[in-house]
Amino acid sequence: MFIVPLALTIYAFIDCLNTSEEDTKHLPKIAWVFIILLFWIVGPVVWLVAGKTRQNAAGGTGPAGWQRSRRQQWVAPDDNPDFLNSLKDQEREEQERREGGKGPDDKIPPAS
Repeated sequence: MFIVPLALTIYAFIDCLNTSEEDTKHLPKIAWVFIILLFWIVGPVVWLVAGKTRQNAAGGTGPAGWQRSRRQQWVAPDDNPDFLNSLKDQEREEQERREGGKGPDDKIPPAS
């Protein structure tokens, strides 16, 4: 029964040391270190609950949020609206070139 509070204290102590000063809440970082070490069981619990600003890894609340953020980073070409619009633009340019009789090798006379 002695090992669990000790492990909790060690974890909270290391977590507090690795946390930047900007991410600590309510008290300076050095005060949190003393609270964790002096109040052996309560200090680590208070640190884990209220001492640090915690953020979700992907900005979501769970795996669904992770999928949404991952989808914003990379989209398959057949699902990417920008890519599909660029294909339509290329097709439109190709169609205009065919209808106008101008090919990619045709020279455009210089403007005077």
